[in-house]
Amino acid sequence: MSMEWINEHKILIVGLGLIGGSYAKALKRIGYMVYAIDTNEESIKYALDNEIIDKGSTVSDPELIGSADCVIIALYPKVIVDWFKENQKHFKSGVRITDVTGIKASVVYDIQEILRDDVEFIAAHPMAGREVSGVQNSDDRIFRNANFIVVPTDKNTPESIRWCKDLGRILGFDRVSILSPEEHDKMIAYVSQLTHCIAVALMTCNDNEHLRDYTGDSFRDLTRIARINENMWSELFHMNKKPLLEEMDLFIEELTSIRNFIASDDSEALKEKMRTSTKRRAYFDKK
Repeated sequence: MSMEWINEHKILIVGLGLIGGSYAKALKRIGYMVYAIDTNEESIKYALDNEIIDKGSTVSDPELIGSADCVIIALYPKVIVDWFKENQKHFKSGVRITDVTGIKASVVYDIQEILRDDVEFIAAHPMAGREVSGVQNSDDRIFRNANFIVVPTDKNTPESIRWCKDLGRILGFDRVSILSPEEHDKMIAYVSQLTHCIAVALMTCNDNEHLRDYTGDSFRDLTRIARINENMWSELFHMNKKPLLEEMDLFIEELTSIRNFIASDDSEALKEKMRTSTKRRAYFDKK
């Protein structure tokens, strides 16, 4: 662990949902003092009653914000910039701030443009989650064997990049990577957002309520993420529209090719697609 994290004592999490709550559990278990801000009174009460956090507030309390040695923003992407505008005046000088949101280019640059010179924001994306929401369902075990992406810009210092990478390791992530905001958004459009679109489409293209009586593991695996938070994911899709539409067009092209191979009884072309699929899927197998 770097000296930066040894010197951290009080950590503020803004947004105490599934991921914010899971961060809180991991950091509290290690021994950090964890504070939280969330507009949902039930979430704060639950976290306090279950010792997930040490202090909490349903408003952006200047005292909690000002006492934090680091701040983790776990808000929906559309409200993040406004939160910074309203509350950065409370930050302690020298504080580092990071986030968990699944979209970067349309958020990170705006935050860094308005941010005070004596504090630093460095973006990150924990590639972990569940099909449920809320701090009541938080579980820091979701970080095990998962990926953590640090998303710096040229405004970030080497010390803060190292600090953010260490956060991923402290939380228990298996692999920590670095991508630019643009690289991140292109990759996420494919590995995360497109897959959620496919899962939603699979569940909405057939209204047979008895499918559960007939399906096997393959359908359940493919549609696991179709239980979706429509408010958050619709924001993510719209804010990453260009890369996501590009990936959707490529997918539609591939699906059309497979359809045409079947329609024309082109077995060899179909088998070649399957061989390519099998080879590429092997890259994703966790060791």
